[in-house]
Amino acid sequence: MIHGSTALHIPALSDAGTQAWIAALSSQFPPSAVDLIHQACQLASLAYADHTEQTGLPLMHHATGTAAILMSLNLDAETITATILYATPRFIDNWQETLKSRFGPQVTGLVAGLLQIAQVEAFGSQETQQLKEKTKNAQAKQVESLRKMLLAMVQDIRVVLIKLAERTHTLRNLGNIGPALQQRIAQEVQGVYAPLANRLGVWQLKWEMEDLSLRYLEPQLYKEVAQSLDSRRVDREHYIHQVEAQLKQQLTQAGIKADISGRPKHIYSIINKMRRKHLHFNQLFDVRAVRILVNSIEECYSALSVVQALWKPIPGEFDDYIAKPKSNHYRSLHTAVHGPEDLAIEVQIRTHEMHTFSELGVAAHWRYKEGGKTDVALDEKIKVLRQILAWKEEPKDNGDLLQTFNTELFQDNIYVFTPQGKVIDLPKDATPIDFAYALHTDLGHRTRGAKVDGHIVPLNYRLQNAQHVEILTHKIGVPSRDWLSSSLAYLKTNSARAKVRYWFKHQHAEAHISHGRSKLDKELHRAGVGTINQEKIAQKLHFHKLDDCLNAIGRGDITEHQIAFAIQEIVNPKPLEKPQHPVSNKSMAPIGPTEVILAGIGNLQTNIAKCCKPAFPDNIVAYVTRDRGVTVHRENCTFIHRLETNRHDRLLTATWRQVKK
Repeated sequence: MIHGSTALHIPALSDAGTQAWIAALSSQFPPSAVDLIHQACQLASLAYADHTEQTGLPLMHHATGTAAILMSLNLDAETITATILYATPRFIDNWQETLKSRFGPQVTGLVAGLLQIAQVEAFGSQETQQLKEKTKNAQAKQVESLRKMLLAMVQDIRVVLIKLAERTHTLRNLGNIGPALQQRIAQEVQGVYAPLANRLGVWQLKWEMEDLSLRYLEPQLYKEVAQSLDSRRVDREHYIHQVEAQLKQQLTQAGIKADISGRPKHIYSIINKMRRKHLHFNQLFDVRAVRILVNSIEECYSALSVVQALWKPIPGEFDDYIAKPKSNHYRSLHTAVHGPEDLAIEVQIRTHEMHTFSELGVAAHWRYKEGGKTDVALDEKIKVLRQILAWKEEPKDNGDLLQTFNTELFQDNIYVFTPQGKVIDLPKDATPIDFAYALHTDLGHRTRGAKVDGHIVPLNYRLQNAQHVEILTHKIGVPSRDWLSSSLAYLKTNSARAKVRYWFKHQHAEAHISHGRSKLDKELHRAGVGTINQEKIAQKLHFHKLDDCLNAIGRGDITEHQIAFAIQEIVNPKPLEKPQHPVSNKSMAPIGPTEVILAGIGNLQTNIAKCCKPAFPDNIVAYVTRDRGVTVHRENCTFIHRLETNRHDRLLTATWRQVKK
């Protein structure tokens, strides 16, 4: 451990390889940036001396190798500096003070973000290692939560880019370690980091991570497909460049201005397509592919004519998604042809507008490839991040860059760990009680305390990203009514609040059912009824189950009058002699020898509620409906008791008054 300070002596670099790498930086960065990176290398060389990465590669070589990957993506000097310093927190005791004084708060913040991700990796891997024992549903949910956590927990998306490059460099150097560690690293990359690169549109890293991870997870299958390709990737890339040049020449001669890009399909993608469509390798026609972007729909079809005149089309391999778009509104022309050397090539033709939509809109390739459920909010956030990462190609000053890379758009949710390493997704400002109810209702009821990162916290503590939460319980416990108080802020989620309310509503259910049965028996005796189907009584009172009805009777939600009326309707199907209540525009609606008075209100249509059928001298209350005037209910009617708080202002005071004949 180095005891860092602002006066820490940094020796000159002795590593010839690192010196040569720094010398090459001048072609990409100005002198001030090169000097910043040089200083970072000096400090890192001192801190990393004799230390290796998990693959056995010297830590300094791993840092510069990762930085070189990011330079190929045109990242800024601060990102490269932070990448070199990424492991310094492990070797410098007061690293934040040291880095801030020498490299500034932005570089220090990036290193802090990388440290957070490393901590999440160490803890989350406990659960990740058990994924094979879980259902596919549980696996997908856990891995998706890990991906979202990585985006939510960092304030700067460059932290995620550094991590993607670091994992890529690790994969490149897995050859000298044991198969168990190879597979663990490859599984983590394939499950978490490659899909993140895919979503963010960092294709270079996505393709390499997928291929290299597959090489260690399914070595035999990887080898078979690689042999079937019968050419090295570099040869396939050279072939694609030739195709691009030939196409460019022919389109220009036809007067079509077009952007052409090509790619040799990587092995992981080939295997996925073979599995998804149940095809053999020789049935694939998009192992080599080019994309043509033009300005109009008319030019799409003109370009198609050029392609088909240049090379012989493969029968049955044409799809017009412009005339007939896919269900997700994806539009493009797809065809396959016998290209140079009689090799099959897939050609996609679309407008620039169609291409932007396919990359950033609901037709985004990452959602199609992962096959997940549509998440509109997440799709919008990923769209913004892709735009941010596209902007990095444009010249900007550092101030603008720091603003655009901010990821506050992911801060509306938090992601925390259970003691077993499972990731739980909660809304921002959620509490330990919300966490407990998210795991299990009974755990929530029995909650009496909580530990966050090993420390006792109040139950209304606001959880933060990547914290480890442990719930302390009683063997037999009940929720507290205080949890429902909005001012005490014990609960953030509606689901947790509903579970607490439900518990209090049903806490004396057995006693209420017993009392309700006694009251029902009394009403049956009073009506002189011997044997009767009590389920029918429950249905008359609008309950699907008898126990629910008895529970409501026992709580007092159902009156003796309502029970008697239900019994009579079953015993004597002929309706009781009930006065009909005509619609009235007056403030008093006649009800037999009585009328209803609405305090301070006149000229409102008034009706008797069918759910509780109030009758004199029941205590009553009036409710202003949206389209049926005023409805009169019993005060203890379940409708009134269940009324949402924001609708209480539609209640009116109502009383009975005798009518003189």
